[in-house]
Amino acid sequence: MAARLVRRCCWRHFGAFVSAPSAAPASPLTSAAKTAIARALPPAPSAPFHASSPSRWADGFSVKERVEDARNPEHRVISELLETAASPQELLQLNELQSLNSNEASLVIIQLSRLAAEKNLETQSILQDERFRQLVVVTDSQISQVWNNTLVNLLKSLYSLGMDSSGKEMQSVEHEVLWRLRRLSLRQLASLAEFLALKQGKDSKLLNEVIKKLELRWTELEGTKTVVILMAKIGHVSPALMDRLEDKALELAEQFNPDEIRKITLALAYQNRRSVPLLRALSYHLIQKHSELGLNVLMDLIFAYGKLNFHQPQVFQKIATDLQPHVPTMTPLEVTRCIRSFALLKWLNLPLFEAIAQYALDNAKELSVLHLCSIILSFARLNFQPSGSEDFFSMVHEKLQDHLDNLEPPVLTDLVWSLCVLQQAKAPYLQKVLAPHFHARIRGDQSLKAQNSQLKLVHINAAARLESPDYRGPFLPAEVLSALDRAGEKVAPPRSGLKEMLAGVLGSTDNGRFDVPTVYGWRIDAEMVVNGENKPLPLKALAAPHLLRSEGTKPLPPGARRVAFLKWDFPDFSNRSKELLGRCVMARRHVQAAGFLVVDVPYYEFQDLKSERQRAAYLKDKLNKAVAKEMAN
Repeated sequence: MAARLVRRCCWRHFGAFVSAPSAAPASPLTSAAKTAIARALPPAPSAPFHASSPSRWADGFSVKERVEDARNPEHRVISELLETAASPQELLQLNELQSLNSNEASLVIIQLSRLAAEKNLETQSILQDERFRQLVVVTDSQISQVWNNTLVNLLKSLYSLGMDSSGKEMQSVEHEVLWRLRRLSLRQLASLAEFLALKQGKDSKLLNEVIKKLELRWTELEGTKTVVILMAKIGHVSPALMDRLEDKALELAEQFNPDEIRKITLALAYQNRRSVPLLRALSYHLIQKHSELGLNVLMDLIFAYGKLNFHQPQVFQKIATDLQPHVPTMTPLEVTRCIRSFALLKWLNLPLFEAIAQYALDNAKELSVLHLCSIILSFARLNFQPSGSEDFFSMVHEKLQDHLDNLEPPVLTDLVWSLCVLQQAKAPYLQKVLAPHFHARIRGDQSLKAQNSQLKLVHINAAARLESPDYRGPFLPAEVLSALDRAGEKVAPPRSGLKEMLAGVLGSTDNGRFDVPTVYGWRIDAEMVVNGENKPLPLKALAAPHLLRSEGTKPLPPGARRVAFLKWDFPDFSNRSKELLGRCVMARRHVQAAGFLVVDVPYYEFQDLKSERQRAAYLKDKLNKAVAKEMAN
């Protein structure tokens, strides 16, 4: 109420000023101002002109500029006329009523740019108008008298209107801004840097100078808004400034609201900056202070964590729990973004994934084939089988049956491979990707992505041979398997570590093979053959159908068993669990279906064994238990 009373008093005093008699004749501008104020005076004055400039152009007038504005009622008349102008023509007419000084002409240009942006007007007609040219000339003639904040906004307005940057007047404004950089406030520098980064990019000389000033004055940053804007808009231009901004953000971590945390994590993700201390601090305060998070915040956070491969279980659990109620109202794009991020982080939250499976069933008509493919790939990565598996996959097969020919080869390969992981690959899928003309298209490609697709084809071929008894072909020919196997070795380098531990179990190096590549595309960490008494046998003379080139031809002796040791490391498991990822589950199934007795060696058991003797005893015990379990079955 006090503010309203002060405002009304100011307007009454201002009205007395413009209506007071004077010896000098009234100027056209004063007359026009009276008319405009009489017809447009609102009960409560609208926001000052600088607040209505384009998004974040101004951070307010300086104290000096505010004082001068208050002492200059004529300037306030012009500001009100600028506020009430509804078209460029009304603004350009101001120059005809009375000569404007450089600061007032700058304000007219700024308001012209605002109107053009708001109403999507053609700026070329404004630039070619003679009255606009006069405004630019007036501004250029007294450029040193333009206020700092107005000068910054003037430069942005001229850029937005599309004025030629090589022109004399434009160069004059740029040079004046460059000359005054030391006198600009930090928020003005930040606002100017944000605009220049968007309009001109890294090659702007003025932007580079602004960034140098920001790098020197970064300790002056106060409040969270400017830090967030600089990290999101300028950080990618200057890694040195981004380092300082990360330090400042770490200092202010407790003050950020959820939306600002979202913007910071996205900025880090897009710039691929895995700042662990900052991410930990933001995660802590997010959990401690913010109980409710919006859908956009949840979606962007899980995306950023996934892109940065930053694991924070408490945050993941909160995001998954908060997301679950939103699932029925989410769009297909939001659902696929969400589940792909969780799959990338290897975080399986059963209630959330069940809700997404139900969403796919309820919205099958709205889901595109690519959206459905993303959901299947995510399920396969985490080896997730919905509780209503039969209904879900019936819908999947019905949706996909007429669209397989429309999918790009890499997408179709990933889809069929994922269905093999989930044991849902039917004959039509296998025939599509194992057909000669299909794999011929990717054989000549030496890129890492193509090699990964080739290795997946070998896995699909293995699934067709070992898990699809009704499938009759086609299969990959031997020469293709050989080539693809070599590609697989490049994609998945061999893992070692069991050779020394198994030395006491094997008795001789002739009784075992290590890091064995197979025709199924999987590598066996260690292989051996044991007789009925669990004694190792020499391998060289025995036939090995799982190898591309078998050294021996003799069949296994009666009662003998092939044994495969599969070592599972930390990356092979879902996050914070003892559940293998889908790829590893399929590898284990294929090795077992190929006739091996599988002995699992998980890292969480093996890493606690310190001595070689303990590890050898552990492996021997695992072997005996696996044999006993098979005999019991």
